[in-house]
Amino acid sequence: MDKLKAFETFVTVAQKGSLTAAAKAEGVAPAIMGRRLDSLEEHLGVKLLVRTTRRLSLTQEGSAFLEDCLRLLADVASAEASVSAGGVQASGHLRVTAPAGFGRRHVAPLLPRFREQHPKVTLSLNLSDRVVDVAAEGFDCAVRVGDLPDSSLVSVRLADNRRLCVATPAYLARHGTPLHPSDLMRHACLTLSSDASQTRGWAFSVPANGSAGQEVIHLRPSGPLDCSDGQVLHAWCLAGQGIAWRSTWEVEEDIAAHRLVPVLEAFAAPPNGIYAVFPQRKHLPLRLRLWLDYLKAQFARPDLGLS
Repeated sequence: MDKLKAFETFVTVAQKGSLTAAAKAEGVAPAIMGRRLDSLEEHLGVKLLVRTTRRLSLTQEGSAFLEDCLRLLADVASAEASVSAGGVQASGHLRVTAPAGFGRRHVAPLLPRFREQHPKVTLSLNLSDRVVDVAAEGFDCAVRVGDLPDSSLVSVRLADNRRLCVATPAYLARHGTPLHPSDLMRHACLTLSSDASQTRGWAFSVPANGSAGQEVIHLRPSGPLDCSDGQVLHAWCLAGQGIAWRSTWEVEEDIAAHRLVPVLEAFAAPPNGIYAVFPQRKHLPLRLRLWLDYLKAQFARPDLGLS
């Protein structure tokens, strides 16, 4: 059995919805398509499709196998294109996820520009402040801001990410200015909810006990409002609802315009990172390799405002 041809047949039948339509698309008799599918199912030992005289539907195993086949065929096409006479030509579909606010500002604009360079690649962008399970949810790459949890994912550091506490002048006039991170426990702090990506809390650099050095501590301040969307926290902070711990790329314009005031700057922790993470693979698809190279080049630009 020609496995690649069998995979292509299965994908065509699943997408067309019938053996007749699939056979017409490939220019062969429906009986030939049927024999290919029978051989594939016998080889795999599972039923991929339920076929009746009126309709065709995927089994649960068939649905999962279809996704794998689509990815495999796209990788094969990408490999062929990479060694073609025309040079490097990536193709196929790329699924990317990023935090909502950062993704809107710094990732979303990159996708159309990447497609201009690689027009045969299609892309999907998922924006969420939830910690997305990249491998389980079928993403090729995630852009993540902050400390990375231990995982089997491979990470590439793209840029530094600095965070600081901010509040409106009006809020500080009403409630006072915190002078030490421990003072935050007496303030209304605007925090990401537990299903978002800020899993370790707010980081601060404080004098280390028994030495002249510094150590990083993590606090979990609380307040009357929390949200899974960082942009909502930003808006609440601008409305004077409390103190937020935000990245400089998000609040630097508000600080320059005196809409927000940084506090506890003397305790700012060293920057963490902005990363591209992706599942461990022996051979990365060409489209993903090019996307990672493109991200590294774009985030290295000094005018990006990531300070």
